[in-house]
Amino acid sequence: MNYKILVKTKSKKYSIFIGKDIILKTKNFFIKEGINYNKCLLVIDKKIPKKIIKKTKKNFLKKDLITYLFDSSEKNKNLNSVNKIINILFANNFTRNDCIISLGGGITGDVVGFAASIYKRGLKFVNIPTTLLSQVDSSIGGKTGVNNNYGKNLIGSFYQPDLVISDINTLKTLPKREIICGYGELLKHSIIKSNKNFNYLNKFNKQIFKLKTPFIEKAIFESCKIKKNIIEKDEKEIGLRKILNFGHTFAHAYEATLNFSKKLNHGEAVMIGIVSGLKFSLINKILKQSKFNKIIKHIDDLNLDLDIKKYFKLKDLKKIIKYMKMDKKNNSSKINLILIKDIGKPIINRKFNSKKIELFIKKELF
Repeated sequence: MNYKILVKTKSKKYSIFIGKDIILKTKNFFIKEGINYNKCLLVIDKKIPKKIIKKTKKNFLKKDLITYLFDSSEKNKNLNSVNKIINILFANNFTRNDCIISLGGGITGDVVGFAASIYKRGLKFVNIPTTLLSQVDSSIGGKTGVNNNYGKNLIGSFYQPDLVISDINTLKTLPKREIICGYGELLKHSIIKSNKNFNYLNKFNKQIFKLKTPFIEKAIFESCKIKKNIIEKDEKEIGLRKILNFGHTFAHAYEATLNFSKKLNHGEAVMIGIVSGLKFSLINKILKQSKFNKIIKHIDDLNLDLDIKKYFKLKDLKKIIKYMKMDKKNNSSKINLILIKDIGKPIINRKFNSKKIELFIKKELF
């Protein structure tokens, strides 16, 4: 079953298409959404199978298309990569009437989206996310950006795409580790906004992990709807949108502490960050034990290796806190966390002394 979601933000209105083998309909989607261009730059994650690249290219005339292979990794998610893309645009005299497409996961989309936002103050941007994580989260909402030595996604912009095409068939080539990463965002969206969606994941998580139809399509659709409803009310993360960062203040610090190594990728860090956020909500008497047990049971039943001690030792503690202090959501000397009162009931703007968080993580590492 195919789905369409219309996102209406203050800055832009665009469609998200979700379904099987819909990459072949890319040209039709361009026409339907009124996306015209003279030239198009297709930035492709190097890990994308040739079959998917071939299907995507079929939608374009050779003379109109320029391709660039991007070595997607957290370490390459930087200004240098953005500059390489911008230089290609300048070298081929792209105008604001032309188009840039991201074909890949969240890293590729973030880098390409940021390049699109700053090239001549805005280029048409189409996102074709090929990982579960990017289909349910990073391709929607207009957050683009790169990492630097001070932390994750600290340089960036809000720049909505003109079109998102999420083809379920691109997920079939992914290793289980990547599916786990995407599931973390599915779970996060359900925890912050929908008990009904949480119950759906609880009932059908095995089918979702196996990418079975119609369960995977519905899970992606419902998750995208949750995020759409949030960003339409708060595009620039002034208030409500902050709930999407549940687990992420911990997660981004965990990633940065490991220098964005492949030992712990973003989705895995988010899953561990969600567990940290739930435990911190519990010990601060925000989340009741019974509610905590319900969510943790679901996570435990997934049989994932989410033990923080596997990745960190006590010697890493100061570094984790240092990166948490640098988080872009902070606006004072204290650390701003999103916590959970119940499924569908997040709490924003709870500020904590770094010593309190340090003590909490220290206990987790013992």
